[in-house]
Amino acid sequence: MAQKALSGNEAVARGFWEAGGRVAASYPGSPTVEILETVATYPEIYAEWSVNEKVALEVAMGASFAGGRTLVSMKHVGINIASDPLMTFTQSRTNGGFLLVVGDDPGLTSSQNEQDSRFWAKYGNMALLEPSTPQEAKDFVKLGLAISEEYGMPVILKLTTRLCHSKMAVTLEDRQETSPEGFKEDQSRYCMLPPYANEQQYFMQERIEKLGETANAMEINQYIPQEGADTLLLTSSISHNYVREAGPKASIFKLGMTWPLPIQKIKQLSSQYKRVIVVEELMPFIEEAIKVQGLKVQGKEFFSFTGELSTEVIYEGLAKVGLCKLVGKEELAQMPATKRPPLMCSGCPHRPVFHILKRLKATVIGDIGCYSLSILPPFEASKTNISMGASLGIVKGMSELHHQLGNDKGLVAVIGDGTSFHSGMPGFLNLVGTERNITIIILDNRTTAMTGGQNNLGTGVLNRDQDQKGLSFKTLLNAMGVENVQEVDQFNYKETLNIIREKIKRPGLSVVIATRPCALNFKIREQQFFVDPKICINCRSCISVNCPPIHMKHYEGIEEKKSNIVRDMCLGCSVCSQVCPVGAIQRYREEE
Repeated sequence: MAQKALSGNEAVARGFWEAGGRVAASYPGSPTVEILETVATYPEIYAEWSVNEKVALEVAMGASFAGGRTLVSMKHVGINIASDPLMTFTQSRTNGGFLLVVGDDPGLTSSQNEQDSRFWAKYGNMALLEPSTPQEAKDFVKLGLAISEEYGMPVILKLTTRLCHSKMAVTLEDRQETSPEGFKEDQSRYCMLPPYANEQQYFMQERIEKLGETANAMEINQYIPQEGADTLLLTSSISHNYVREAGPKASIFKLGMTWPLPIQKIKQLSSQYKRVIVVEELMPFIEEAIKVQGLKVQGKEFFSFTGELSTEVIYEGLAKVGLCKLVGKEELAQMPATKRPPLMCSGCPHRPVFHILKRLKATVIGDIGCYSLSILPPFEASKTNISMGASLGIVKGMSELHHQLGNDKGLVAVIGDGTSFHSGMPGFLNLVGTERNITIIILDNRTTAMTGGQNNLGTGVLNRDQDQKGLSFKTLLNAMGVENVQEVDQFNYKETLNIIREKIKRPGLSVVIATRPCALNFKIREQQFFVDPKICINCRSCISVNCPPIHMKHYEGIEEKKSNIVRDMCLGCSVCSQVCPVGAIQRYREEE
């Protein structure tokens, strides 16, 4: 059979295609973005970026009800959004195989929190599969869909950031076509109202117990004995790879299914060893489930409940119990590395907005997107950052409390276009008619930028077969009853400054739509700018814009440092030239 180097995300997509998958839906969120992007390359599968994770799950539910094999993917916080339909859907008997692929983010690589998605499986009476390699990711997709159909349950396939992006040679197989029959009406199966839902509680318990018995003999749970070892290590997912690399003097039981656990097999193996230690990332999910069964195990006393595990971390943890010989580390003679926080891209349309908000000393309620970087220096503008769409509810609650305290100073909330469609619409509706002084700035850069530039309702493209006209925020908000809505081109800096200043002073609700598109996604590039050092007065106004091409340098014959722009990095947005008080920043002529 042919092999191809695939990442974990690509392997999931390939496995879904090979399994005869029909419909896939997602909302982009790192680390699982590439799953749907890859699925969309297979013409046999309908794939869409849904408006949010809840809707994506519902789209997949509908296809499953009609008998098709379906996949929905999201990052860990996406399950929070999708949990309302999920926790009812898990009561119904699935028809076509249903796989929920979730990407956890141990160590908070690109997330606002660090939660352990494994608990959703226990909470919702669903099977939980945890692959440790891209090959297993592909294989477990097929297994998960088969389990879903046999036991009538949604199945969770849990990945991690490291596994999503790791690559290995994966064996490719042919597609196995499926023949769904379409939706067959059965209210007792699909209408979760009493008394139907009451009966399903027993069904959920029975299917988990039945699957738990089967799990004891599943080949995906692998026992790797070591001669003479008195310790058994229980592990799963990519942690298993790190354990193997650490080379401890212990036997290993690697779990492919972590809910329900193969308890009888674990009891049988545990009886052969003096010590049983669980090695798992994040919370003690496996450890606690085993302790409930009356078995004596250890785990989190040697490994942290937070952060990403690695070979080094596991080596140090196992060294505490004598399973590895701890080798002293040489002291590094180097100076600590300079911290380099992420920056908005060159030509980013968010930059002038936050430069203006900082200049106006506005109280800014932030949200999730590229503009979350406004929290960091040098802007330090946004003062909250909680969850998708939360800025709109937060700004209303804050303004009402401030009013009670006699403080009616205007507040500002920012939200992106993708985030507005995802979860901002209810917040906008909730603000209609408010008498408080609230200004909402919609940063409409025409894409879901922070996850790589995926389409959304504003761009008008949800999948490869449809190209609908993008929705207008002004039209939407006017229809909701929001009257004071104004569009601006934020690269017209002074005009935007005056408009935002005026809105902040104006009583009631105002909405400003910043309309410049993402320079990176749309490959926007204008004639570049340069600094005339003879005119520059070293005021550093341009530096405050925080654009990557701008820095201070020594010019020949000039004693003090002056501003400089790296031409190859400049995209010609002109904001730096507009904030320069003496006209030292000028655009190159075409012939230069």
